[in-house]
Amino acid sequence: MCTLSRQRKGSIHELVQMILRERFCHQRLPEKPVGMESQHKHLLELLRRTAVHGESNSVLIVGPRGSGKTMLLNCVLRELLEVKDVNKNVLPVHLNGLLQTDDRIALKEITRQLNLENVVGDKVFGSFAENLAFLLEALKKGDRSSSRPVLFILDEFDLFAHHKNQTLLYNLLDVSQSAQAPVAVIGLTCRLDVLELLEKRVKSRFSHRQIHLLSSLSFIQYLDNVRSQLSLPQDFPDTKFYDEWNDSIKTLCEDQSVVDVLQRHYNSSKDFRSLHLLLMLALSRVSASKPAIKPTDLLEASRVCMVDSKANILHGLSILELCLIIAMKHLNDIYEGEPFNFQMVHNEFKKFLQRKSHSIHNFDKPVVMKAFEHLQQLELIKSMDSSTAKIQKEYQLMKLLLDHSQIMEALQKYPQCPTDVKQWAMSAFG
Repeated sequence: MCTLSRQRKGSIHELVQMILRERFCHQRLPEKPVGMESQHKHLLELLRRTAVHGESNSVLIVGPRGSGKTMLLNCVLRELLEVKDVNKNVLPVHLNGLLQTDDRIALKEITRQLNLENVVGDKVFGSFAENLAFLLEALKKGDRSSSRPVLFILDEFDLFAHHKNQTLLYNLLDVSQSAQAPVAVIGLTCRLDVLELLEKRVKSRFSHRQIHLLSSLSFIQYLDNVRSQLSLPQDFPDTKFYDEWNDSIKTLCEDQSVVDVLQRHYNSSKDFRSLHLLLMLALSRVSASKPAIKPTDLLEASRVCMVDSKANILHGLSILELCLIIAMKHLNDIYEGEPFNFQMVHNEFKKFLQRKSHSIHNFDKPVVMKAFEHLQQLELIKSMDSSTAKIQKEYQLMKLLLDHSQIMEALQKYPQCPTDVKQWAMSAFG
């Protein structure tokens, strides 16, 4: 009986893990986006006019990260593509400013997604000019009634504005304005000043329609969301476990230490992706022998989420590398943040050895250089010279990528850090 009971508990635990992990990782679209009903209606109507009536449009969806821009667009597209005729005809093309870093790459991706005639499998050929001419010709074929509507979705829209001459944006918006083919250009961006980035000729072809999403989520709503995200669905097979689990989640969300942790996360980011990461880490501490999330689990998950990766790297440095970091910080303070080179850092380190150090012996210059290069590999310092071919290693200009608090925290946590090094650091940070 005891073995059967353990097996049953184990299978219930696996089911809970499966349900909640799927919820946190897959982020399924809601039936209707909550709190953005007017924006949903506006965007749906706009894209319906392109998809059904062949009317060209352009629109920008603007809002901070995690405010629901992609979710809103995906909800609208899902609703739009449920219409039978629309599903057959509409051609969505997804571009991302982080992936399509110039117009040539973007054009190749458009040509690939539209399955145009110069595509063999996934391979696209032709020069930039040929691609552009072919694409525009393909979009302009026929009149509005016979052309298939194309929805161009430009994620990280502001990054496309940094492309040379903004050729892609100009031509897409030109086609959408000329109404020779039913085209909708939908841009998603975090930047409120995105229109200021557009050239005059591009701006003149944009409709200036903007849909703004501002996160109006209160902390009470955020807390309710945490509770609902961690709760089991009503159709859970074991009603006794369902009641126990959901009661424990209700109690958890009322615990003051948990409320404080969630308040901190709410203040730093209302983004549901970062919330799901926090909840996933807390859930991973649940097991068959410990079948509920405790406040300590959430506190530990929060500590892992908010950990400073660079400060963690500092804890693993050698004492020589740590001394070089302190020397760099000293130089930063003396020269008010101006770049430094290895020779300057080495001189500063030698001064410390001569004046103050009793615990650190003098290292040979090649050894110090090796430590300096290791800091560069760890990306704690960064070269400021674009071309380093003609400059000796000792004189390449560098910049420190750490701030005062990160270095001080590392010194406090550094095991058996010599007192004179700490004192030197304190004098450097004054």
